[in-house]
Amino acid sequence: MSTLLDVILPVFLVIGAGWAAARARLFPDEAVDALMRYAQNLAAPLLLFRSVATLDLAAVFDPALFLAFYAGAFAAFGAGFLGARHLFGRDLPDAVAIGFAACFSNTLLLGVPITERAYGSGALADNFAIIAVHAPILYSFGITMMETARARGAGLTLARLAWQIGRSLAQQPLVIGLAAGFAVNLTGLALPRVADAAVAMIAATAIPTALFGLGGVLRRYRPEGDMRAIAWVVGCSLLLHPVITWGLGRALALDLAQMRSGVLTAAMAPGVNAFLFANFYGVGKRVAASAVLLGTAGSILTVWFWLTVLP
Repeated sequence: MSTLLDVILPVFLVIGAGWAAARARLFPDEAVDALMRYAQNLAAPLLLFRSVATLDLAAVFDPALFLAFYAGAFAAFGAGFLGARHLFGRDLPDAVAIGFAACFSNTLLLGVPITERAYGSGALADNFAIIAVHAPILYSFGITMMETARARGAGLTLARLAWQIGRSLAQQPLVIGLAAGFAVNLTGLALPRVADAAVAMIAATAIPTALFGLGGVLRRYRPEGDMRAIAWVVGCSLLLHPVITWGLGRALALDLAQMRSGVLTAAMAPGVNAFLFANFYGVGKRVAASAVLLGTAGSILTVWFWLTVLP
């Protein structure tokens, strides 16, 4: 339990610092928005670029691991989306944002340090394999669903809709960063040392900046009126996703290291990118932001449970 607190409590402190700074007007709303744009459009894409560029793709990519993890993720999206539409009466774009929050686990900020503290740094290869395709798969799916929802009733042809989706994907900074990382990885090219050092400095700011900015944004949103939707998202993320990954992992005979990485990563709370996605489209922001915060708190118990289940 102390290990989980050592990992998760600092996250809350950074979020709390952003909340307090915004409340004290040290960071007015305009400054918070600018900070989030920096995190979303520059720092986070460069972090993903560096992570993918140096990953040993052949050694860690296993279709069975991906099937177990992402089947759970898509099930969580489906449950989140259907709950938003039919239980809470949200419109289609809101429902997509809520479904996205339910499926987008905090694979990097929580998944990596908890796995490392529990099983050692040698247990992280499968975590990084999941992370390498996490944003491309889920962002591509989320953007496709959102653009389809926004285009409903607009009379767009299939070709026009495909163009709109492709253009939106091509303009996503996180997707651009990942694509560039794969390009460097597969071609064997490398940045000049000076440029790589500069990229590393900016990438190192991505997580704390996004968390601090999220704290400032959370000050604007109170969960009153949305608590049922927030609880639904947290339940899909913390309960449904890891249970499906655990069950499929056993059925597919994943090895012990894959089960540890896959299930623990699936058990993580909604990640900051869940809010960034909602913020980018301007829908479901209060639900996504609150689910990140409350889900991170709730993950103390659910991760503790899975650490007792997994050997």
